[in-house]
Amino acid sequence: MKLEKAASQLEALGNPTRLELYRALVRAGSAGLPVGRVQEKLDIAASTLSHHLKRLVDTGLVTQERQATTLICRANYTGMQALIGYLADECCADGACVDVAGEAAA
Repeated sequence: MKLEKAASQLEALGNPTRLELYRALVRAGSAGLPVGRVQEKLDIAASTLSHHLKRLVDTGLVTQERQATTLICRANYTGMQALIGYLADECCADGACVDVAGEAAA
């Protein structure tokens, strides 16, 4: 993954509404959620939801699929794993890792 793509995805997730939206889609699993259900869960206006979904789709974190008259939104798990991998790939490459308790790992 390139630095610019990771930065764009992290910036998109830096918005509280988009992060809440993304977490709802991650929780929904591979079935995803219809846009109407997402709107109900987040209790936001359709235009606001559309704006935030577009940003997540544009950065590759969310996919959308039309099923008849319903638009299904899904977290792009491949994209999510790539971002997580990008953040963790070089963990401790230049120094000792610290565990959760704050002690240097052996």
